[in-house]
Amino acid sequence: MSSFSIFRFFLAVLVFSVGASGGVVVTNAQDVGADVGGGAGIFRPKNPETKRRTGRTTPAVRRGTGARGTTTTAATSAADSEQIENLLEKGNEFRDARRFAEAEDSYQSVLKIKPRDSRASYGLGNVYADQQRWEEAENAYRNAVQGPSDVDALVALSVVLVQPRTGASNAKRLADAEMFARRALQLQPKNAVAWDRLGVSLQARGIFSDETERAYRRAVELDPEFAVAYAHLARVLKKRGRAQEAAPLYEKAATLAKDPATLNLIAESLQAEQQWENSEPILKRALEIDGRNPNALYLLGRMLVVYKRYQEAEPHLKLATEISQKAFQPFNLLGRTYLALERYEEAEVTYERAAGLASVGDRKELSGAFGFEGVGDGYMKAKKKPSAARAYKRALELDPSNKQLEQKLARAR
Repeated sequence: MSSFSIFRFFLAVLVFSVGASGGVVVTNAQDVGADVGGGAGIFRPKNPETKRRTGRTTPAVRRGTGARGTTTTAATSAADSEQIENLLEKGNEFRDARRFAEAEDSYQSVLKIKPRDSRASYGLGNVYADQQRWEEAENAYRNAVQGPSDVDALVALSVVLVQPRTGASNAKRLADAEMFARRALQLQPKNAVAWDRLGVSLQARGIFSDETERAYRRAVELDPEFAVAYAHLARVLKKRGRAQEAAPLYEKAATLAKDPATLNLIAESLQAEQQWENSEPILKRALEIDGRNPNALYLLGRMLVVYKRYQEAEPHLKLATEISQKAFQPFNLLGRTYLALERYEEAEVTYERAAGLASVGDRKELSGAFGFEGVGDGYMKAKKKPSAARAYKRALELDPSNKQLEQKLARAR
C-alpha cells in the first residue's frame, strides 16, 4: 500500500469517526468486540545491553541511568560475571528469534546467579510483554526499576501498565503508568518515547487536556520521525474538536510507519476507537513485512472475530498461539473462534490451554457463555450429554458460585 493510499485511509477514518454514518462498524464492535480481549503487545522495548553487544571490557552505566549496565559487585566472581553476560546474550538472541521459552530460561538463569540483576529482570519483562503476559511483565519490570532507575525499563513499565486486564485495579495502574513516565523524563528530559508514554498514560485516564497535547508535541519535536507520536497527537486533536489539524498528522504518521511494531500500534489505536475494519489493511501490511509477528496476527484475528469471519480468523490466531505459547488472549480468542464454528472438542481443548495461563479474572471469564459454559451448551445441542457435563463441571471449577451452571450440570447428568 502506498503512502498516499494510507493517507487516504486515515482521512477516511477521520471522516468516519466524526460523521453521522458508520453505524454498522460500531454496532458490530459493541456486539462482539467489547469482550474479545484487551490490548495486544504493541511496543517492543530493546534488549538489555551486554558487554559483548556493546564492545565494552567492563559493564558500564548506560547514559548515567544505569540499571541494566551496573558494575559487577565484589560478591560476583569473574567467572559468574562472564556466565551472566553469556546468558543475557543468549536470552537476547532467543527473544529476537521468538523462542520465548528459551529466552525466559536464559534470563531466569541469570537471576539464579545474581538475584537482583536488573538487566535480567528487564529482559524477562520484555519476553512477557512480547507474549502479552501483562501481569508477569509488570512484576519483572518493577523488579528492574527497584535499583538505580533505567529509562528503558521505566518506559516499558509505563507501557505495560496501560494494558487492560480483567479484574485488575485499573485506576492504580494507570496512575502508576503516569508516575513512571514522569520519572523517566526526570532522568532523560529529551527522551521522545517517554514524552509519548506520558501522553498515553494521561489519555488512558480519559485526560485529553493541554498537557496531553503538549506531551505528544514534545515527542515529535524531539524525534521528527516518531510515527506513533504523530498518530497519538492527531487523536488528541480530533477528540478536542480539531479534526482539520489532525488530518496532516495522520498523513505524517502513515508516511513514517515502516515497521510491524509501529503498524501494530496504529492498528490497535484504530481498534480502540472501534474502527475495526479500517485496521485490516494496516495489519495486513505488517504481516507482509513479518508474517510471524504475533501481535499483528492476534490483532488481525481479533478484528476478524468482531466481524464474525471465523474461518479467516482461525489460521491467524492458531499461528499466534504457536508463537506465543504462554499468552492467554490468543488461546482465549481461538477458543471462541472454534466455539462459533461449532467445533466444540477443539474449543474445549483450547479453552483448557487458556485456563492454564489465565489470571483470576480471566478464569471466571472462561467459565461463561464464551467459555466452558458455551462449550457445554454446544454439546447439549449436539445431544452429547456426557461431554456437556464435563464442560459444565469445568466451568463450575472456574466459577463455583454460579447457580445457573449447577442447574445445567444437573440436567446434563
